[in-house]
Amino acid sequence: MFHFVLASMLAGFSCGNAPHPLPPDATDARDLASRIVAAAPGDVVRVESGSYRGVITIDKPLTLEGIGRPVIEGFGRGDLILITAPDVTVRGFDIRATGTDLDKENCGIRVLAPRAVIEDNRLEDVLFGIDLRGAPDSVVRGNTVGGKSLDIARRGDGLRIWKSDRARIENNTLHDGRDAVLWYSTAVEVRGNRVERCRYGFHLMYSHQVRIEHNELLGNSVGLYIMYSEGVDVRDNLIARNRGPSGFGIGLKEVSDYRIGRNLIRENCVGMYIDDAPFRPGPAEICGNVISCNNTAMEVLPNAKGNVIADNAFFDNLRTVTPLGRGDLYSNAFSRGEGGNYWSDYIGYDEDGDGIGEWVHEPVALFSELIEREPRLAVLRFSPAEQAIDFVARAIPAMRPGGVFVDEFPRTRLPTDATAALTAGRVGRASEEGFSAVRAALAAFALLVVSALAALGGMS
Repeated sequence: MFHFVLASMLAGFSCGNAPHPLPPDATDARDLASRIVAAAPGDVVRVESGSYRGVITIDKPLTLEGIGRPVIEGFGRGDLILITAPDVTVRGFDIRATGTDLDKENCGIRVLAPRAVIEDNRLEDVLFGIDLRGAPDSVVRGNTVGGKSLDIARRGDGLRIWKSDRARIENNTLHDGRDAVLWYSTAVEVRGNRVERCRYGFHLMYSHQVRIEHNELLGNSVGLYIMYSEGVDVRDNLIARNRGPSGFGIGLKEVSDYRIGRNLIRENCVGMYIDDAPFRPGPAEICGNVISCNNTAMEVLPNAKGNVIADNAFFDNLRTVTPLGRGDLYSNAFSRGEGGNYWSDYIGYDEDGDGIGEWVHEPVALFSELIEREPRLAVLRFSPAEQAIDFVARAIPAMRPGGVFVDEFPRTRLPTDATAALTAGRVGRASEEGFSAVRAALAAFALLVVSALAALGGMS
């Protein structure tokens, strides 16, 4: 009897660790590996439609091309494609079901050599998606990467670029992963990608001379966060509905020599967050953006000095530009030449019709200060009560809170680059175009109802 139980336990243990059986139409990876072994460097290995078990190792320069979208299947175990040779192309595969071991960083495609081209692949149910490690001059283009159905902290990165200078990341879709990270990589181009429902859309650390343009970063916890980097150019991106615990559209921390221009930044918790940037003296331009419908347009720590914030359009944010902690933002320029920013809450006028207001824009935000002290007052946002309180603050100097910044040349017409930013934002899908007129009307009506109920409650 003892031997029977022991045998049963051993059989169960063995079955629990055995690989999943291949589907009836599947081919073992050994067959594909033998074709790679037989190929000469530089050959094109065309793989017919069907299913193949990972892991596939490519250790010589060649092109592995899928015909009819063959499947590389991991069945929830380990890695799937490993590239150890330079000048390898992988194209046209469906790659799915890696393992879930975060310590081993189970991955769909891992590249450990220069000049790889990874294009037109679909990766689904993968822990880590595409991982370039020491793979300079590589191209990742036209791929779709979907993460596993795990808590976000237990997912892997949909895309990771590590010590891979001059990589090009183009026209990929990343969804439901953790982060897309660029670390210790110089002269990388990130263009035309869509990242949604992740933790960080793109996260840069120690990556210099990077260009980020024409991307859509939607519905993540944070859209774009840049740290400890220099020479970063961020242009013509749509960055919307990033509303996690911090909810930054764009975050800058200890960054130098940057240009943030012609982006549409909307419906985030915080449109832009700036901490100790510029870190070193030099160009620090935030110009020509549309920053609209965010809880706060910009949060800026007082240690951020030397920014040029001009030619932007600030529309209908609950709060506009706000210093964090004690201090003000007078060490930053809110105009360039004789052109400042467009502010939807500007109360001045343009007497001579030159597009520049006759009064400076120095926000008086007593109501915002009151909300800081008593958050429940936020229900009265955009109500006559807010207008009355701020009017009193402007009319009676004793009631006026201290200023935090001044725009000496506020615009009364949209700057040209801000118009371009609106156009760039419209390349997104129609479903991402914000509130429709009907939804906006319903939201306004709901706000009025809640305000009325709050007022009635205060009288009772």
